[in-house]
Amino acid sequence: MYAVIKTGGKQYRVTEGQRLCVERLEGNPGDKLTFDQVLLVSGDSVKVGSPLVAGAKVSAEIVLQDRAKKVVVFKLRRRKNYRRKQGHRQPFTELKITGIEVS
Repeated sequence: MYAVIKTGGKQYRVTEGQRLCVERLEGNPGDKLTFDQVLLVSGDSVKVGSPLVAGAKVSAEIVLQDRAKKVVVFKLRRRKNYRRKQGHRQPFTELKITGIEVS
């Protein structure tokens, strides 16, 4: 059984027991979350929402709050003595999917 959920402006295909990195969510490791924005649920039959599946929930547990590896942004204009170097680390939340419910 799998579901498609929407969080952080993105859509993710999740199954029970899966670990998933999503955009930063509020909470501490060990906290439980419930996602109500379920777009599709597949089990014995496929249920597609318009836009959401009524009564469907996906529960998850926060495993980790961290930041991703550094991305270096380097701008250069040749022969103009223009150089700009900037780094960025995107925060993320790692989740473990604990259950998919359809009522």
